[in-house]
Amino acid sequence: MTETPSTITNIGVAMFTVADQDKALDFYTRVLGFEVRGDSRFGPNEEYRWLEVAPRGSTARLALNPPMYDQPGGSAIGVETSDVRAEHARLSAIGGVDVEPLGGDDDPNVPPMFMLKDPDGNVVTVVQA
Repeated sequence: MTETPSTITNIGVAMFTVADQDKALDFYTRVLGFEVRGDSRFGPNEEYRWLEVAPRGSTARLALNPPMYDQPGGSAIGVETSDVRAEHARLSAIGGVDVEPLGGDDDPNVPPMFMLKDPDGNVVTVVQA
């Protein structure tokens, strides 16, 4: 059997399910400092909204979608920073953000990292890169 090589070359958009797109937009732009990459309405009566955010300079984007079949939350992404300790301190200083303790210092094979959750329970892991 001859396999045809894949034409997929990039991960362009990760998708999180959120209960309230405006609340999620506030979290990702105000708390994490992401920028809006797309915000458009569609559907017969423009009842649907496609909303994308991303860190400045990132080619990958994060779509914030209302629930289609399930409850919001339950997804995860990893984001990179050159100074994980400074980002941990910055996020810890923002009220209402549940930031887990910094980890990865006890194993030389694991980069320093920490996790936090958005208002819907989606996990964002911040990793030293």
